[in-house]
Amino acid sequence: MSGINIPPLKFKPILKSVVWGGEKIAPFKGIVTDQEKIGESWEISGVPGNESIVANGPDAGINLTQMIEKYGEALVGKKNIEQFGTTFPLLVKIIDAAGDLSLQVHPDDELAKQRHNSLGKTEMWYIVDTEPDANICAGLAKEITPEEYVKRVADNTLMEVVAHHKSHPGDVFFLPAGRIHAIGAGNLLVEVQETSDVTYRIYDYGRVDAKTGKTRELHVEQAKDAIDYTVYPNYVTVPDTPVDGLSSLVRCSHFDVFLIEIDGTKTFYPSVDCFSAITCIDGELSVTDDKGNTVDFHRGESVLIPACARKFTFTGKGTIIDAYNQE
Repeated sequence: MSGINIPPLKFKPILKSVVWGGEKIAPFKGIVTDQEKIGESWEISGVPGNESIVANGPDAGINLTQMIEKYGEALVGKKNIEQFGTTFPLLVKIIDAAGDLSLQVHPDDELAKQRHNSLGKTEMWYIVDTEPDANICAGLAKEITPEEYVKRVADNTLMEVVAHHKSHPGDVFFLPAGRIHAIGAGNLLVEVQETSDVTYRIYDYGRVDAKTGKTRELHVEQAKDAIDYTVYPNYVTVPDTPVDGLSSLVRCSHFDVFLIEIDGTKTFYPSVDCFSAITCIDGELSVTDDKGNTVDFHRGESVLIPACARKFTFTGKGTIIDAYNQE
């Protein structure tokens, strides 16, 4: 891989207008658009039909899946090629909830493979900003059976047994597949998840789809055996104490996510054969790899550092989230 030169990659954001979307993402990213109610910006995506398009360098204009087909392990690492083929294993989003998202749950890898020929969907949220009354739903506050779950969906009392958490900037929520969850109104956050678009919606406040004039579909029976009915003592993840500006947010079998504060220069020598998916949540920075390629980025932008970069240096002042998936 030493002869392969892939610069750090920026992508064109995929902006999604949704019923609960707000108006914060465009100014957060520093872009001008007439698009309204933007609830999601898919920053780095290999989801079929929603593959990110490279925005810089000699490969500008081709999508992430084509990049993996072209460069293979030099881009994502040997283990990722062996495990996922040409599928990019993580999906990174910025989410702005002006309204409450539906209550939902995701299947694990085994169930998703069986039903949808897909990966499951374990995810995490890093809260960037909040309105005063913002909250997050995550997990169950009371033990219920699968049968009681179905009954509570039918009589609109499911939210009574869901754990609600007041959210604050800097909060972290880890959401393993099977955990009931919903983003409440007033949260701006970064989401890192497995590459999957399989969602079981189980409560939606009776909202009507503007296009169809009907209430949105619920997936009550599909979710029944996907839900983890365990009541856990705490659902808010406590990050590790920062060391030299770096703190671990989440470490699991699907991804590791770190928060990194940079003021000046900070150099990394990756100890794993894997990409780094970087999202800037504050400030202005540049990153330079071991081949001398430099890319500037700022708040609201994301950069993919290829696995073949054996050294990279950040310069500037800002805060980033770094996600990768192989030890």
